[in-house]
Amino acid sequence: MRVTKHRVAPARRTLRLRVERHALGPRIYFLGVRWHEWHLGALILGMLAAGLALGLVHDALPTVLAAAAGIWLVAKDWRDISRGRRDTAAWRLGLHRPPLPLRRLSRAEPLPLIVAVVAAAFAVINLLSALTPNIRWRGHLLLKIEAVEQLHVFHALAIPASIALFVSAYYLYQRRLRALQLAVALLLALGILNLFKGLDFEEAIGDFAAAAILWAGRGAFYVRHQPISLRAGALRAPLVLAAGWLISFALVMVAGPRNASAGTLVRETWDLLLWQRGPVGFHDELGRLDLAVGLIGVAALMIAAYLLFRPLAAPRDLPGAEVRAAARAIVRAHGSDTLAYFKLRRDKHYLFSRDRSAFLGYRVENRVLVVSGDPVGPPGAIGELLTDLAAFAEERDLAIAALGVSEALRLMFEQLGLRALYMGDEAIIETEQFSLDGRPIRKVRQSVTRLEKAHFSADLVEAARVDAATLTALERVSAAWRGGRAERGFSMALDALRRDDEDETFVLIARDADGHVRGLLHFVPSFGRAAVSLSSMRRDPETPNGLTEFMVVKAIESLRARGITEISLNFAAFARLLHNPENRLQRLLGRALGWADAVFQIERLYRFNAKFFPRWEPRYLMYERLIGLPRVALAALWLEGQLPKPRLRTPVR
Repeated sequence: MRVTKHRVAPARRTLRLRVERHALGPRIYFLGVRWHEWHLGALILGMLAAGLALGLVHDALPTVLAAAAGIWLVAKDWRDISRGRRDTAAWRLGLHRPPLPLRRLSRAEPLPLIVAVVAAAFAVINLLSALTPNIRWRGHLLLKIEAVEQLHVFHALAIPASIALFVSAYYLYQRRLRALQLAVALLLALGILNLFKGLDFEEAIGDFAAAAILWAGRGAFYVRHQPISLRAGALRAPLVLAAGWLISFALVMVAGPRNASAGTLVRETWDLLLWQRGPVGFHDELGRLDLAVGLIGVAALMIAAYLLFRPLAAPRDLPGAEVRAAARAIVRAHGSDTLAYFKLRRDKHYLFSRDRSAFLGYRVENRVLVVSGDPVGPPGAIGELLTDLAAFAEERDLAIAALGVSEALRLMFEQLGLRALYMGDEAIIETEQFSLDGRPIRKVRQSVTRLEKAHFSADLVEAARVDAATLTALERVSAAWRGGRAERGFSMALDALRRDDEDETFVLIARDADGHVRGLLHFVPSFGRAAVSLSSMRRDPETPNGLTEFMVVKAIESLRARGITEISLNFAAFARLLHNPENRLQRLLGRALGWADAVFQIERLYRFNAKFFPRWEPRYLMYERLIGLPRVALAALWLEGQLPKPRLRTPVR
C-alpha cells in the first residue's frame, strides 16, 4: 500500500488583530507576532528620536508627553523585555508584577492613586471655573434661557461641590468605597453645574468622563466603612458642619458692624466659608477674619469627611469562652510549633479559616494587624486562612505584619506579598545532648555547684497543682523581678502563670535553704512533639548570682526525665548579627546592638542563651512595604512591651 503525502500550505500572515485571554492578562497579536507594551513604548521613543534627528519635531510639550508615555510603557512592562522574565508578571494598570498565589489579583490596583490625583485636579479646575467670569458669548446665550440670579446660584453651588471633591480625593487614595460613591455623584453634579453656570463644555465633559472611569474601576475600592447609623454618621457629620457654621457666624456677628442686619451677617458668613469676599469689610486687627472663618470651614469639612469615610473597625471585644475553647482545641491538635501555645493569651483576637480547622492570633496597633507567629492548623488550611487574612485587612484599611514567623511558614507569607526581615533566633536546647561535662560549660557547672552547696532546690510541677500560697509567693517574686515595670510579651510569652481554662503548663520553683520561693521558670507545651517553650524566667533580685543558670539546668534534667527532648529557651533578638556576622555591614549593626543592650538587653540575653549551646532557629518579622516598616516596628515594640504606649484610646475589653 502506498501512502500519499500531502503538502500542508504554510499559514499566511494576516493583518487581523487578535486578542487572546490569559490568566496573566490579555495577549495581543498583530501580523502573527505577539506585541508587548514595551514594544509600543520603544516604537514611540524610536520615532521621536528619528524625528529629532531629521528636524521634524518642534513642539516641546507634545514631545515631552510622548516621551513620557514611551518611557512609562517600557517601565511598566520591563519584565517582558528579557526572555528569562517574560510572561512572569500579570498585566495591571500600573507596573506589571508577578501574581501572588495567596492574594487576590486586582488589575486596577493602582487606580485609586491615579483617580485621587485626577479628582483633586478636577476639583481645582472646577473651583477656578466657578470663581472666574463666564466667557461672554456663552453668558449671553445662557441669559436667554435662565435669569442672572440662577447663574449666580449655579456658580455658588459649584464651589462647595468642588471643595468636597477635593477633600474626597484623599479618601479615594485610601480606597474608601463611600468616597468613590460620593466622588462619582459630585463629578456628575459638577458636570451639570458647569453646563448651567457658563456652558463650560470642556469641564463638563471631563467631569462626566472622570465619573465613568471611577465607576468602571470601582472594584479597586474595597475598604468597607462603619455602618452609617443615625448616631454615628447621619447625625454627627451634619452636626459638625452646623457647629462650624455657627462658630463662624458668631465670629462675624461679634466682629461685624453693629447696624448690620441678620441677613447681611448670614450672607457674609457663607461668603467667607466659601473663601469669597462678602458685603461686610473687615479692617485693621480684624483684616484677616476671612482667613480664620475659611479655615474653620475647612476643618469642619475634614472632620465630617472623617466621620463619613472612616473604615470598618477591627473587633474591639476579645473572644469569649466558646471561641477560646475552639482555639485551644486546634492548638492541641496541630500546635507543634514552639510558639503555638502562646496564641492562647487572653489579649489576642482570633481569625479562623472558613471550615474552622485553622486560626491565627492577632492584635491591631498603629493601624497594623500584627499576626502572632505562625497560623495553627492543618497545612492544607493555612493558605486559605492567609487569603482570608488579606481580605479581612483590606476591608478595614489595615497593614499586615507577622511577628516571630518560622522558616517553614516564611514562604507562605511571602506568597501573600509580605517581605521577610530577620529579627533573631530561637534558642532550642536538645536535652539528650546537654551535659555539664567539659571546659566550655564550666561556668554554668560552677553556678550549679555553688547553689547546691547553699542548699537551693528546684522542683518541676504542673501549674494546675500549685497551691494558692505558693502561687502568691511566685507572683511576689515576679513583681520584684520586674521592679515596677509592666509585663512584656506578645508572641513568645504567656500572660499569666495559671488560668482556669488551661492546665497544661509547667512551673519550675526554686527554693532557698529555708524553703522560701526565690525563683521560677514557666514552660508551655508543644503538641505533636516532645518539646516545651519557656514563657517567663524570674528570680528574686536579692538571690545569689547563678540562680537562673541553676534553674535552667534543673529544668533540663527534670524535663528530660519526663521524656521532653527539646526546650525552647529564649528568643535572642538579632543573634546572627552578634555571633556570626557575614559582612562588614552586619558587623557594624552588631556593634550598634551592643550599644543598645543597655536598654533592650539584646547582647546579654544572647550570651545567656549561648551558655547552654543551643540550636539556633531563625524567626522573622513579615511586613508589606518598606515605606511602612517604621510603622510596623513601632506597633511590634508596643505589643511586646519594649516601648511604653500612649493611652489615648479605650483598651480592648
